[in-house]
Amino acid sequence: MPASGAGARGIVHRSTLRQQLADALRDEVLAGRLPPGREFTVKHIAEQYEVSATPVREALFDLAAQGLLESDQHKGFRVREYSVAEFRGMVEARSLVVAGVRGRLAIAASDLAPDRLAVLRRRAEEAARAAGAGDLDVLIGYDLRFWSELATMVGNPHIAAFLHQLRVRCWVFSISRLRAELLRHAPGSGAGGLWSRHEEVVAALARGDEEGVYALLAEHDERALGWADRLEGRGGYAGPPGF
Repeated sequence: MPASGAGARGIVHRSTLRQQLADALRDEVLAGRLPPGREFTVKHIAEQYEVSATPVREALFDLAAQGLLESDQHKGFRVREYSVAEFRGMVEARSLVVAGVRGRLAIAASDLAPDRLAVLRRRAEEAARAAGAGDLDVLIGYDLRFWSELATMVGNPHIAAFLHQLRVRCWVFSISRLRAELLRHAPGSGAGGLWSRHEEVVAALARGDEEGVYALLAEHDERALGWADRLEGRGGYAGPPGF
């Protein structure tokens, strides 16, 4: 949990209290410091951050709506525990959405401004670097920003928001398992051999290679489903997982 007292209070700015609290708690969940199944109450969080209960309750309900938390009328809130079957369903949903917008991403890429492409490339490079170093905390941030930026290129904010939500939920499912895989690998071997071909996606976009982009996205989801098979003990893809 975040530290209490001045340290916690320094994180939260009164002008955007609800959003600041939601962002801080989301970071705790995605970093694995609030693991799946952890229970807490509005009172507990309010005391940790030394704020009133109202913005805390609003922030927690926001996170519950995003699928990160579950609310219990009698016990408060708990961090959502996703099963392998639910993870598989999220990946399949993502694949169907991407297949449904096939072609629109390529059209958007043809008008992509050089500075926007440079931002996407920089995020891809940082994500790949973090994956190679096994730094999951850094990887999460750049990975989410990379895929969020890519999703906005479809030109439909509802689709982009849905894909981002799925990505966050996949991270909630994956983070503790990926950390466990890291512990079974030698230092410097990478984050469990993560799929880290973000840069290839950017390169395909830059050269207008529609088939290349979608082939990489399909490979990403194939690895994610293979990883799910392996987690269930059904064999599955033995290479770097996607998620």
